[in-house]
Amino acid sequence: MAALEKHYSIPEIATLWGLSQDSVRNIFRDHPGVLKIGNPETRFKRAYLTIRIPESVLQKVHAQLRGRAA
Repeated sequence: MAALEKHYSIPEIATLWGLSQDSVRNIFRDHPGVLKIGNPETRFKRAYLTIRIPESVLQKVHAQLRGRAA
């Protein structure tokens, strides 16, 4: 995985695949290689998490969902 490869957001993948953002989030939630950037929850603020999926991970998951090993 190259640091400069394209990274996709949850809404971008949801649009590409025709799925809901919640479905895409569930697919990639615990997948290795996914970037998770955020702030932890504090007493007065809720936690925020930004997820970015590298193109290589996207292609690997897509191949797995189609039934082929990447």
